[in-house]
Amino acid sequence: MKRIRVLLGDDHALILDGVRASLQDQFEIAGEAYDGKALVDAAEKLRPDVVILDISMPVLNGFESARLIKKSLPAVRIIFLSQHLNPQYLKHALKAGASGYVLKSGAREELHQAIEAALRGQTYITPSFGEDVRSQLLNRSGEIGADDDELTDRQREILQLIVQGKANKEIADMIHVSVKTVEFHRARIMARLGVRSVAELTKVALQQGLIAE
Repeated sequence: MKRIRVLLGDDHALILDGVRASLQDQFEIAGEAYDGKALVDAAEKLRPDVVILDISMPVLNGFESARLIKKSLPAVRIIFLSQHLNPQYLKHALKAGASGYVLKSGAREELHQAIEAALRGQTYITPSFGEDVRSQLLNRSGEIGADDDELTDRQREILQLIVQGKANKEIADMIHVSVKTVEFHRARIMARLGVRSVAELTKVALQQGLIAE
C-alpha cells in the first residue's frame, strides 16, 4: 500500500525533529521547509498528500503559504500545528483551506488523528478550543464563510512583508511587481485597516489574526 506523503514546514529545527520522529513510522516524510516561500516551492515540486505547517514562519506566514499551496494543489490536505489557542488564528487557518488545527502542546496525541480525519475529508480542530468556538466558525456545510471586507491574497502577502520591515522596493523585487503596485496595495491595506503607521498596522494585524506573533 502506498504510504501517505507528508511535507513539514516550521522555522524551528527542534519542532521539525519532533514532528518527523512522531510521524515517520506511519507516514513518508516527503520534505521539510524552514520558511513559507520555501514550503510553497517544495509543495509544488514534491506534491505531497498532506502539508503540516506553523503559522509563524519567515518570508510568508502559514496563512499565505496555505492559500498558495491550495491554489496550485487543491486536493492537498493542510494541517496547522500552532502554539496559538486564538480563535482568530483558527478562523484564518480555515479560510486558508486548512483541514486541521492542532496545538503544538498536544501534537503527540492529536496529530495522527488530525491527519486521518483530513484524509477522510473531515476537519479536525483541537478540542482545546471548545465546541462553542467550532460551532461559531463553521457553517452547516462544515465550511467557513468569507468576510466581505477581507484583504486580497496579494494584500495579505504584502502586509506580511511590510510587518517584517521590508521596504517597497524590496517587496516589489520579492513578489515580482512594480514599486507603484506595492505602493498602491500598501495604501489600500492601511485604509482598509484604518491605520497610518507600520506600528499601528502591526498591532491591528495581530489583533485580527492577519499575521502571527
